Amino acid sequence: MVQSAVLGFPRIGPNRELKKATEGYWNGKITVDELFKVGKDLRAQNWKLQKDAGVDIIASNDFSFYDQILDLSVLFNVIPERYAKYELPLIDTFFAMGRGLQRKATETSNAVDVTALEMVKWFDSNYHYVRPTFSHSTAFKLNGQKPVDEFLEAKALGIQTRPVVVGPVSFLHLGKADKDSLDLAPLSLLEKLLPAYIELLKKLAAAGATEVQIDEPILVLDLPQNVQDAIKATYTKLGQEAGLPKITLASYFGTVLPNLAAIKGLPVSGFHFDFVRAPEQFEEVAAIVGDDQVLSVGIVDGRNIWKNDFKKSSDFVNKAVAKLGKDRVVVATSSSLLHTPVDLENESKLNPELKGYFSFATQKVAEVVVIAKNVSGADVKAALDANAASISARANSTFINDSTVQSRIKAIDAKLSTRQAPFPQRLNEQVEQFHFPLFPTTTIGSFPQTKDIRINRNKFVKGTLSPEEYEKFINSEIEKVIRFQEEIDLDVLVHGEPERNDMVQYFGEQIKGYAFTTNGWVQSYGSRYVRPPIIVGDLSRPEAMSVKESVYAQSLTKKVVKGMLTGPITCLRWSFPRDDVDQKTQAFQLALALRDEVNDLEAAGIRVIQVDEPALREGLPLRSGAERDSYKVWSAEAFRIATSGVANKTQIHSHFCYSDLDPNHIKALDADVVSIEFSKKDDPNYIAEFSNYPNHLGLGLFDIHSPRVPSTEEFISKIDTILKSYPAEKFWVNPDCGLKTRGWEETRLSLTHMVEAAKHFRNKYTK
Repeated sequence: MVQSAVLGFPRIGPNRELKKATEGYWNGKITVDELFKVGKDLRAQNWKLQKDAGVDIIASNDFSFYDQILDLSVLFNVIPERYAKYELPLIDTFFAMGRGLQRKATETSNAVDVTALEMVKWFDSNYHYVRPTFSHSTAFKLNGQKPVDEFLEAKALGIQTRPVVVGPVSFLHLGKADKDSLDLAPLSLLEKLLPAYIELLKKLAAAGATEVQIDEPILVLDLPQNVQDAIKATYTKLGQEAGLPKITLASYFGTVLPNLAAIKGLPVSGFHFDFVRAPEQFEEVAAIVGDDQVLSVGIVDGRNIWKNDFKKSSDFVNKAVAKLGKDRVVVATSSSLLHTPVDLENESKLNPELKGYFSFATQKVAEVVVIAKNVSGADVKAALDANAASISARANSTFINDSTVQSRIKAIDAKLSTRQAPFPQRLNEQVEQFHFPLFPTTTIGSFPQTKDIRINRNKFVKGTLSPEEYEKFINSEIEKVIRFQEEIDLDVLVHGEPERNDMVQYFGEQIKGYAFTTNGWVQSYGSRYVRPPIIVGDLSRPEAMSVKESVYAQSLTKKVVKGMLTGPITCLRWSFPRDDVDQKTQAFQLALALRDEVNDLEAAGIRVIQVDEPALREGLPLRSGAERDSYKVWSAEAFRIATSGVANKTQIHSHFCYSDLDPNHIKALDADVVSIEFSKKDDPNYIAEFSNYPNHLGLGLFDIHSPRVPSTEEFISKIDTILKSYPAEKFWVNPDCGLKTRGWEETRLSLTHMVEAAKHFRNKYTK
């Protein structure tokens, strides 16, 4: 029989129970025991759901209170001394590493003041992991036995699971050297780390685990030879170690073919490959599966929400069965389902026709089971017929095609993506118009989304607050933000975005061709969840989306107020895209819609317009080559299409965060000013990489994901470090990102200190 497997299930809960619990714990509203109970209940709920659906291989240790890679750092004692010295309970150390901690001394506890570790994108997804940070003094050992404990939890419920853990080579390769050990190559620590992994695996075996899933997702990257050698050496050693469970070696998000030599012949029980992203690798990867090894066929998409085509997937799996036999093939999700919403049945307001095309995590669990049963010969005709009808209905849907949009796409030429003049000429006109001071200060866009804002937005959505009443409320919030910014003397203001639920969803709701969910939450990082809109057809902007609020904000002040938009690549990447049209076409459709908005903002008197692209790096193909080179060209072109219709004196800004950025890629956007997340970067070379950036730049000076408030002196120190490599006349002063998740008091203090630091340098450089 062909078995079914799920590589991981969303941990957030169908009603965001995890978010409520973690934030409740951070705010002192629940105890640690209450927090742990929520986690235990969610795990049990997820395991039972999969067992009841008929899944054969269910993952455990796919749960985390913040991030699965941060779990590994704590589990293996990769805890920098700046956190360890406080001797906090392990859960509090864990959260401090993820989000920072600033606490005054009390009668029962010492003061704590520590920033968070760096957070970066998980491959090309919108999930963020906390980067492991190693030093020469890192001493690997097990801090507890989380994977064992969770395996035993499931076992006590009568559910045999397959524990999943990210492998040692990926763990090291995805990490970095700490600021006191910059000469350290993390991979050099492999021999010291392996005994801790072996100890963990033996504990799992002793607990009754017969098989483990070890993820080495870096197998889909361009790996240097020493990393490939490390993969081969690691799993050869594990294969020689007695007393370990069987190992399924898993990769996802792309093809492993360039690294095939590193895994060929390894003494593991089986391999998992992603055939949704890379079906072309099938023949070559199937050829390396040994006579006693199993092939896990990742055929149900763990990254998107479109319903699986059962016939197409069954035909693909049958190719594997023909080569290996039914007992050596597993039907699986392509990756963990972490990246998809929990349950489509929670969506009562979706258009019924569109809803019929979608599949969320709970439905994907059922899809895996149906496909496995079908290729095993079971009678699932009713499910197959219903699926075929749905696939056919989508292909013929009237939601998809818009001839006007398609005609605009065909008319795109080089002129459409080129500003009227090069940056030096534009800068001269902008200087003459704005007269900004040296070290101009600004924010990235959003201000705290208070409980009052959320309550009134919810009333408006439900219809208990009229449009006129809601607009009056939003205008009052905009005025508060404008007056606050004037009070602390920021130079370039924003309207604060009180009307916006999310930087992509807000615009998507006003663009034709999108669909939206009510409960389609997906974890982005920690307790930050998003509801990605779904691109269902050709995209266009029926009317202005942000002009009214921007014009109102500008009417309140003599200072310049930025118009705030989300860029085409970010709108694409932070949505669930169509799978029947290439992403370039979807990006260009969004670019044209945003071009209309940018032009309308300019016509309404908005002289500075920020078009954010935090997902620019996220969209980069994982491997070098023609596909990556092409993406760099068309993604930059999409941004320029959106922003190049304005006059020279209109200043275009953009923003990027939480990625390893390429200065040349950003340069190709030709924005006048860019702001980049910087506060968690420890590498001094990062500044140097941008030292020759030709336009103006702001390196983010404080972490907006942490409640910690930097002092004026800390800001001065950071700016001083930057100015050793970056020219003062081109440097802007700003936070890392938007402030919507922060409280007002910490926002007031942080921005006040930031402005004071800017004025310190303004005085210093203008004497």
